[in-house]
Amino acid sequence: MYQVYLKVFLERFSYPEEACSVLEDALGKIMHNESAYQSLLELIQRYEKDMKCDFKAIRARIKEVSAEAGVQEYVGNTVLIICLSKTLLKYYLAAGYDEEFWYTTMYDLKWKVLECKDIYGIWGTFVPEWYDRFFKVERFCFGKLQFELKKFDKVYEKNGVSLKPGSPVLNVHIPRTGSKLDRESMLSAYRQAREFYKDKFGANPIVFVCKSWLLYPRNKEVLSEKSNLYAFISDYDVIEQGEYPDYSQAWRLFSVQYDGNVNHLPQNTSLRRAYAEWIRKGEKMGWGYGVYIYKEET
Repeated sequence: MYQVYLKVFLERFSYPEEACSVLEDALGKIMHNESAYQSLLELIQRYEKDMKCDFKAIRARIKEVSAEAGVQEYVGNTVLIICLSKTLLKYYLAAGYDEEFWYTTMYDLKWKVLECKDIYGIWGTFVPEWYDRFFKVERFCFGKLQFELKKFDKVYEKNGVSLKPGSPVLNVHIPRTGSKLDRESMLSAYRQAREFYKDKFGANPIVFVCKSWLLYPRNKEVLSEKSNLYAFISDYDVIEQGEYPDYSQAWRLFSVQYDGNVNHLPQNTSLRRAYAEWIRKGEKMGWGYGVYIYKEET
């Protein structure tokens, strides 16, 4: 049953041919190991019984199952996520969400697989924990951004807006989609999220928060004021920031692990070239946490 589902899933999301071969072979190995396959089915059944099940335990068990079947860990992670996505669709439909919404959200996995291939040379994912909130139906994708409802844990006041610990906010994630995050795409994502979550905010304004390397304030020294990323950063009032002690986070931009040689970093875009020069000068990379009080742009 799941062999057919896996094949259809990979075709529907247009995975590279090599990735399809690797993932289908991995499921085949698990299925040919009776103990491993029964364990996989048991993990799927756990999720079918309870969408809020212990995903940490599930992730730990699939690691063991993969080893038992001779499947690389990151590949095994991806096989499990795809299998669970079948049940996730049922949860979406039961909640009144259409299949296209599920499709848009699950597209994230393809980008994670491509990212894993770039960084580690493996068709899989090294961050299976990222999908816990997707499967709990708590994180959604609208266009090119992802959102989840959270409670603010700080105190913030600006322009008549007052936030305190417990205030609802929408946490924003910027997935690597392989395409530019243009201004209209950003605004469209914000509008869709506002409409989806508006009942959670009542008469209060919609508030977005984001913690990302992109919000490191000094990034503006690298970016053009006319760039899409500059516009994204400018939406947020950065209230916390920090610097990384090294360039271990450079993979987020360059899709490779930094080996200490700037010339080994891909520099095929203006942004990558600018950051490579930034690193060459010994400048720091960092992170920022920002608040965006949403106002409809006309």
